[in-house]
Amino acid sequence: MNNLIFYVTVPNLEEGKKISRILVENKIAACVNIIKDVYSIYRWKDKIEEASEFLMIIKTSEIKSNQLINMINEIHSYETPECVGVKIEMGSKNYLDWINKVI
Repeated sequence: MNNLIFYVTVPNLEEGKKISRILVENKIAACVNIIKDVYSIYRWKDKIEEASEFLMIIKTSEIKSNQLINMINEIHSYETPECVGVKIEMGSKNYLDWINKVI
């Protein structure tokens, strides 16, 4: 089974924790790490914007990826939340097996 890592930015730690808990409790994600002090520069509605954000690193399976995307779009406070997934090409077999076991 293929595993993925999703990157999702949030405006604050509280929202990151809320989303992370929902994903893990609903077995959509095995684990979420939240990294503080991410500074983003981006184009939004024809303007260059800057923001301090938190970055969620979400581990899941390919089978759960659409559920994850839908859940992020449903509960995230941003109008268009970042939700980008990449396949895990290599990793500890025990860890990758654990992801699949807990979700």
